[in-house]
Amino acid sequence: MNISTLKTIFQDLFQAKHERVFFAPGRINLIGEHTDYNGGHVFPCAITYGTYAVARKREDRTVRLYSVNFPDKGIIEMDLNLLDYDKEHNWANYPKGMIRYILEAGYEIPTGFDCVIHGDIPNGAGLSSSASIELLIGVLIDGLYKLNIPRLDLIKLGKKVENEFIGVNSGIMDQFAIGMGKKNAGILLDCQSLKNEYAPIELENHKIIIMNTNKRRELADSKYNERRAECEAALAQLQQRLQIEALGQLSEKEFDEYQHVITNETVRKRAKHAVYENIRTLKALEELNAGKLKAFGQLMNQSHQSLRDDYEVTGIELDCLVEAAWNQPGVIGARMTGAGFGGCAIAIVANEEVEHFIANVGADYLSKIGYKADFYVASIGDGAKEIEL
Repeated sequence: MNISTLKTIFQDLFQAKHERVFFAPGRINLIGEHTDYNGGHVFPCAITYGTYAVARKREDRTVRLYSVNFPDKGIIEMDLNLLDYDKEHNWANYPKGMIRYILEAGYEIPTGFDCVIHGDIPNGAGLSSSASIELLIGVLIDGLYKLNIPRLDLIKLGKKVENEFIGVNSGIMDQFAIGMGKKNAGILLDCQSLKNEYAPIELENHKIIIMNTNKRRELADSKYNERRAECEAALAQLQQRLQIEALGQLSEKEFDEYQHVITNETVRKRAKHAVYENIRTLKALEELNAGKLKAFGQLMNQSHQSLRDDYEVTGIELDCLVEAAWNQPGVIGARMTGAGFGGCAIAIVANEEVEHFIANVGADYLSKIGYKADFYVASIGDGAKEIEL
């Protein structure tokens, strides 16, 4: 759906011309999976799929929201003086939480606004549509009312909405990537200190293909908690010999030297992934800064192998997609992305091979798994912003 169609919908619904247009992207994590809670680094980027909003200030204290993605919910109305979570408000609780926390942070929102939202992020694919809406509303309020909210503060407020208003215990990577994304660049991010560095990813001759398994991620939450506990157990044993606060502080050499301290073989494998995957994110920065895209692709492949063999979070669907991708011409690298047990994988594919890649991997997946995967061709885009038209 294009922006002019959104404007027309706005005009029809609210009998007024829109004022401004805003956009917030989705995100993928290029490398560095299950490292954030182990004191390591992640390597996300913003993508060109995302969420759009057309909006106009009102004269009163009413906010009216409409989503093209949820037309059956109609226009959802709320008062700036009454911003409690309301189950009936469904998707609009994300914007509501953002408005509330911006007000609580001491910023003045003098009037309400009318807003039409549309997202083209594939639903349930794990590309962070909720953080996209949070940052979209953040930049919209910041822009409409000229509040000059520092970007890092908006990012932290988005995380607060997720954790406290919605009640999902997630980290800061999604909001950070969406708030700070930069065209043709990945972000090396330390999730604890929030130190970050951009790395150039020049993909003129390649595209990022997002491959959605279309498998519901039923196991993800319980297995996530299990893996966290296993990593904590490994850390506790290593701390008897080493002065460390997190697995992410270890080098490969140190881990190899002291891994015998971890008595349980499965727990040792989990810790190995956490340590080695963190090193891979640091190597990724080096390779991309040196313009070595192929070397970066090799790190992606190693990442998937480690997630499959040592961390055991991939599952048959993700393995099927990634292993089929590895066998295609023009593929630089491929891996699962996100928590695992369903969701998405990504591949970097030469432009001229994209069509064949989708056809071949899709056919392979259908024959082995019995239902279709979906494919999305993406580029690395900018973070949340007002769109100047």
